[in-house]
Amino acid sequence: MQLTNKDKNGKPVGRALAAATCALLGVQATNTLAKDKPGEWDVETALLVYSETDDRVQAAEPVISATRNYDGDRKLNLKLIADTLTGASPSGATPSDLPQTFTRPSGSGSYDVPAGEPPLDDSFKDTRVALSASWTAPLNRDYTYTVGAYGSKEYDYLSTAVNGSLSRYLNNKNTTLTGGLSLGVDLVDPVGGAPVGLSRMPLRTNKTEAQFDQEFALTRESDDTKTLVDALFGVTQVINRRTLMQFNYGVSYSSGYLTDPYKILSVIDDASGANFGGNLIESDGNPVYLYENRPDTRMKHTLYWQTKYMLGNGDVMDGSYRFMVDDWGITSHTVDLKYRWKLDKSYLEPHFRYYLQSEADFYKRYLTATEYNGGTPVLSEASADYRLGELTGLTFGAKWGYRFDEDRELAIRAEYMIQTNDGDEGFGKLASQDLYPDTNAMWLQLSYSF
Repeated sequence: MQLTNKDKNGKPVGRALAAATCALLGVQATNTLAKDKPGEWDVETALLVYSETDDRVQAAEPVISATRNYDGDRKLNLKLIADTLTGASPSGATPSDLPQTFTRPSGSGSYDVPAGEPPLDDSFKDTRVALSASWTAPLNRDYTYTVGAYGSKEYDYLSTAVNGSLSRYLNNKNTTLTGGLSLGVDLVDPVGGAPVGLSRMPLRTNKTEAQFDQEFALTRESDDTKTLVDALFGVTQVINRRTLMQFNYGVSYSSGYLTDPYKILSVIDDASGANFGGNLIESDGNPVYLYENRPDTRMKHTLYWQTKYMLGNGDVMDGSYRFMVDDWGITSHTVDLKYRWKLDKSYLEPHFRYYLQSEADFYKRYLTATEYNGGTPVLSEASADYRLGELTGLTFGAKWGYRFDEDRELAIRAEYMIQTNDGDEGFGKLASQDLYPDTNAMWLQLSYSF
């Protein structure tokens, strides 16, 4: 699973392509180490520790990246990432005035949630190993190409991708035009099998084990796949001796199984009476929860602008803006600001990030009994995943780095994120529940390059 962007949709391809194209600006503007020596390896290592409050997701991610520099501009880069995630993850169900019991994704067991508490699946854990490789070389004095491959494996997920990009230099290399393409295929094999979208979660209460097994089997599908195509076009321009600017346009298309197999929705009783706003109770005496279901295609468009400016004293101002829109109805705006203070051999870099997102067309914090329609939902797609809802995120942090010499650098970065969601506040009993608890997280990264 992805650490910062936990949505699995398109994660490996987008990351690989972004790294291949956006690295151009970052290297030119901020990395003043005397790297790229022919015949030598440049190695970067890092350890990231991530923690959400309220015993939610905890993660540790070590990374090692090594670049072999050959003669001229030819480079081979190898990167290895291994991360582990544990803790509790929001299931999508709403809090209730009564204790709730949910079946674990595997079907072998259940977990309980006290009344008034947000339903968190405490069985959340995963380990991922990812390996990528890329080769960069000039075609001639005006063109440079990069080709690469990516693969990662989790317990329930296999991702593979290939990518390539071509850069054209103009105006004595003050202008760089870049085009990139990435193709990926992912295999999704959820624990217990992929649930049928908008089918009812089986519960053991009031049933024999045989009855439960039969119901559980009817909600399962086999493993599934999805394909991803990402393209990116960018221009990097040296404005003057102190200013560097970059514009990117990206388009991403994914198809196949795009649903999160571990997310569910609550069905709320909207009939007038004593249970108005409570969980809908079916004839078997159990509340109704449905597995989510998302569209099987997604098209995203992104625009990105970044400018770096070096002051006369060597400090660097770095600002960027990213706009994203997709055919799921989500639009997002991201503003990212950094200022690097040069302090003799060290530097201090405060960081601020603002993120604003609208909700997906099919985002539903819950379904009503009327929408459930006695087991034949009137909706074909619905998800209560808070990552698809209306949200605002603020991130504050700073990075401190120390350069021992022209080749070696030690850095530590600390960040804190506050994320708030907003939307339908419910009715009846549900209106007294906190449907949108804040997500607070902090992370610490230690890196060393040599």
